[in-house]
Amino acid sequence: MKFVMIFGPQAVGKMTVGHELEKLTGLKLFHNHMTIELLAPLFGFNPEMWRLVNKFRQDIFETAAASGMYGMIFTYVWAFDLQSDWDYVEQVCKIIEDNHGEVYFVELEAELGERIERNRTPHRLEHKPTKRDIARSEEDLKQTMEKYRLNSLEGEIQRANYLQINNTDLSASEVAELIKNRFDL
Repeated sequence: MKFVMIFGPQAVGKMTVGHELEKLTGLKLFHNHMTIELLAPLFGFNPEMWRLVNKFRQDIFETAAASGMYGMIFTYVWAFDLQSDWDYVEQVCKIIEDNHGEVYFVELEAELGERIERNRTPHRLEHKPTKRDIARSEEDLKQTMEKYRLNSLEGEIQRANYLQINNTDLSASEVAELIKNRFDL
């Protein structure tokens, strides 16, 4: 199985790029909000909801890795200054690689002004109901950026299958094409 993990800060375009990459490659998109949107209405944003989000995701990764499917795209907001996020990413990679899958890292970065604009797009709001309170979503975006380091430092990621893209001025389809070509998907 080919497993493409697209990560970066909120509203950088992970899900939108994932949708375009899915169209180009046949990989299945499992964006991070698919589990969040399922559980947030039931439990709110609390530790129990996050426990279930992680449990569901792990079960999905394990099932997909063992299924023989061609591949999956997963999106993630990775706080590089939290060891727990490093551990989580390593755990996900282990699930895939233990089942003879290949992991590809794609890091997206974009200027804050562009991310604030993307935070309001109809595509994002259609797929992420918890982001429809624009003022709250924008405040969360800014607070998370101030609290955590959401892009890697140069040389920090040591994987061979790694691509970093500043997509401030690129369309999602252009980024998807870069990913497809780089990793021969």
